[in-house]
Amino acid sequence: DIGVVSTIEPFARLEFLGFILAEDGRKMSKRYGNIINPDDVVATYGADAFRTYEMFMGPFENTVAWSTASIAGTTRFIERVWRVQDKLTAENISTLDTLLHQTIKKVGSDIEAFKFNTAVSQLMTLLNEIEKVGIGKEQWELFLKLLAPFAPHITEELWEQLDHADSIHLSSWPQYDATKLTSATVPVAVQVNGKLRATLELPADMGEGEALAVARTNQNTQKWLALGKEVKAVYVPGKVINFVVEQS
Repeated sequence: DIGVVSTIEPFARLEFLGFILAEDGRKMSKRYGNIINPDDVVATYGADAFRTYEMFMGPFENTVAWSTASIAGTTRFIERVWRVQDKLTAENISTLDTLLHQTIKKVGSDIEAFKFNTAVSQLMTLLNEIEKVGIGKEQWELFLKLLAPFAPHITEELWEQLDHADSIHLSSWPQYDATKLTSATVPVAVQVNGKLRATLELPADMGEGEALAVARTNQNTQKWLALGKEVKAVYVPGKVINFVVEQS
């Protein structure tokens, strides 16, 4: 109205932010004595845990009640990230590539869509796998870049420990490799008469005949197939093999 912008609306996009209620479910108010002081939270848990929890506690537009017990969870997440540096390897861990690039894609798109809670959840899923298999230096750098918008302080310090002179917040955002978004192998459950008897890692593009043949040679499967006559075999690609056995 006063002519300071050239468009009808001053914003290209408007996102509505939900309320953060007190732990008792009411609006925070001095009158109720239920105000959460951010300075107190930072002093107890640290700024990164506080910031990450605010992003993780629910959808950006939803009204959510504060939970001190839940911020302890994001605190543990930050502490686990710090300990991962002990698992660094010189070479990349190939089995981590698929989940890493899926995470790069999801976190990037979630940030664009203001879905910060699901972005943090995906980073937690990736961290769980890193703790199991380890992580290569280049992969670790990608992980830190993804985490940096949510936990800027710890990622900056870990970035510096990798001998980077420039800030992590000046680095380029990771780009996912589309060829690494799907795994070369998938876990397939093997059932006999509807009961799980084995789990196999099979090539994602393996045909039904080959998949059934591999399953029949599995030691655990053979034991149950030997109890009767196989009358039917069904393969749901990439998910499950079920043998129907008529017991003698």
